[in-house]
Amino acid sequence: MSKYQKLWKYVQQNHPTELSFSEIGQIAGVPLDHSFLNYKKELNEYGYQVDKISLKHQVVKFSRL
Repeated sequence: MSKYQKLWKYVQQNHPTELSFSEIGQIAGVPLDHSFLNYKKELNEYGYQVDKISLKHQVVKFSRL
């Protein structure tokens, strides 16, 4: 099981277009870290993709495939 699986299910069920790094940490139960870059590909299995990761604004943008 992926450490971000809770986040992927949340995105699939709630359809957010953007989440802050702190929201992602709360939803996933783990803080957002560099490994997110490898795990983000798993989101495609849930019908979504990561569009942009903004370090400046500390947000991640999502969209449907």
